[in-house]
Amino acid sequence: MKDNASYYDDFSGWYENERHHGYHAMLDRLQVGVARPLCADRDVLEVGCGTGMILKEIAPVARRAVGLDISRGMLEKARSRGLDVVEGTATDLPFGDASFDTVYSFKVLAHVREITTAMAEVARVLRPGGRAALEFYNTRSLRYVIKRLKRPHAVSATTTDDQVYTRYDSLRDVAGYLPTALRIDGVRGIRVFTPFAQAHKVPGLGPMLAYAEAIARDNPLTARFGGFMVVMVTKV
Repeated sequence: MKDNASYYDDFSGWYENERHHGYHAMLDRLQVGVARPLCADRDVLEVGCGTGMILKEIAPVARRAVGLDISRGMLEKARSRGLDVVEGTATDLPFGDASFDTVYSFKVLAHVREITTAMAEVARVLRPGGRAALEFYNTRSLRYVIKRLKRPHAVSATTTDDQVYTRYDSLRDVAGYLPTALRIDGVRGIRVFTPFAQAHKVPGLGPMLAYAEAIARDNPLTARFGGFMVVMVTKV
């Protein structure tokens, strides 16, 4: 097991190898589609911005968009895109109280051990009435079943994806992590039907899955089964 900073510094060199097409590009589109409506003309924070793949799509519509990440390797790539990013952790956000209208986080919170502290920090930096889109790995999903069965996946020449702390949650678990200041408004589900990433490389099947995933993301009947469960909250 590696600490998060070391893991993602090691991962940063390979991180974008498959992010610009197929399965991973679909995930980014679906996540951007969740975040963008919350960010127009707002002061926005992305917790765990990585190399800026999501932030670069949000920054043009936001009044101010800031990314935070624990990995200097990831941040180097984000800065090369001209993005406003800072080094820091989800459990100690380096911003004042009520600094942002919107906070979003994708593929990050499942790797934060002190999750209740991270949720308290989200509440602290949000302004009253502010919105957040917070993504967790879902126990009630096909992705969870597949992950338990598959072998570890390489993220660099020396590191596999089982070398970082990872937690899977139910919606009830997530509700228990939230401070009273954050109220759940709904759920979006990403990767409901996709059994494994390689399925999107199969001719004809990839576009069909992408279409189905786009519909399933916002449907209340399917969203709660997304491998990536995005919990929508408001600061009251």
